[in-house]
This record gives sequence, C-alpha cells and structure tokens, in this order.
Amino acid sequence: MNAQNSLTEELLEGIWRQNPIFVMTLGMCPTLAVTVSAVNALSMGLATTFVLMASCFLISLCCHFIPKEVRIAVYILIIATFVTAVDYAIAAISLKLYDALGAFIQLIVVNCIILGRAEAHASKNPPHIAVLNALGMGIGFSFALFCIGSVREILGAGALFGISLFGENFQPWVVMLLPPGGFFVLGAWLFFFSYLAKRKKQNNATRSAHQ
Repeated sequence: MNAQNSLTEELLEGIWRQNPIFVMTLGMCPTLAVTVSAVNALSMGLATTFVLMASCFLISLCCHFIPKEVRIAVYILIIATFVTAVDYAIAAISLKLYDALGAFIQLIVVNCIILGRAEAHASKNPPHIAVLNALGMGIGFSFALFCIGSVREILGAGALFGISLFGENFQPWVVMLLPPGGFFVLGAWLFFFSYLAKRKKQNNATRSAHQ
C-alpha cells in the first residue's frame, strides 16, 4: 500500500503540488510564445512530455555509467536526440503546426524543466519512478499550457480548437493573441492558483486548530 501511495505521489507531484508553470514558474519562454491557441498549447505540451519521459528513462538507466564531470553535457545530448525526433515527427505530421510552433520545438533542448528533472530526479531514481515523475510533470505542463492557450484563443479569436463559439457579432480581444495577452492570462492564472493554495492552507490551519 505504501509503495502504491509513493507511486501516486510521484505522478501527482508535477500535476498539482509542483506544477512547472503555476507553482515553479519554469519554461516561461514557450509558455508565453506558443499559447495563442489551444492546439498549439497542447501540441507543445505533448511534445515536451514525450521528450521528458524518454530522456528521464534513458538517463535513469545510464546515470551510473556517466562520469560526473560530463553528466550535464551527456544529459543535453540525450535530450537533444529526442527533441530532434519530435521535430521531424511534427514536420511530417503537419507543416502548419510545425510553422506555428517554430523554433520553440528545438528550444525544448534547453527547457529547464527537462534538464532539472534529469539532474534532480532521474539520475537518482530507478527508471519506472523517473518515468512516472516525468509523466506527472508533463501532464502538469500540458495542463497549464492548455489553460493559458484556451483562454487566449477564446478571448482573442472567439473560438476553441478553431471552432467558433460566439458567432460573427463577437468582437475579439486582439491583445490576447499578442505578447501582452500572454502575460495578462498567465498572471491571472497564477493569481487564481495562488489564491487556491492560500485558501487550502487556511482551511488546514482551521481544522488543526479545531482538533
């Protein structure tokens, strides 16, 4: 039972308690750049999740054979290999999506979320735990991107996944599709999740006082 709880904790860590964007505020470059639509946001999230899981798995397997002096360089090489595979896969699947995501697919290589997981977690845990933790982080990252991308697309284009929601009379907030819109929406979500965390902490303190 304890082992099962431990695995669940590994998965949930990145989804909620240590969400890469809403809690740790990491990966801000792709977060602000590609979230002009829900499709772009989910695509970047899924691509990052794949690279995160694959690289953490391989790093966990090989960490004992990698000299400490060159470990960061080797980690980056492993990550870059999977990023290249994702880059070619997206180009083969949809050139339109590939053009929309632009250079930010290649920049997954330097995403601090992935390198941080490799150094702080994957190199110190067995493969199944490393992959589970990476999956949780990937889901949390994808969820956060979708939250931002969906709001920007709804307000900025009156649509979601390209489907019109409000008809022809809707006046879109064009600013939401521009860089300032990314900051506005991100700030609003950070405030919302900060409020939830503060409220949860207050409720826990109240229950403890009553006990």
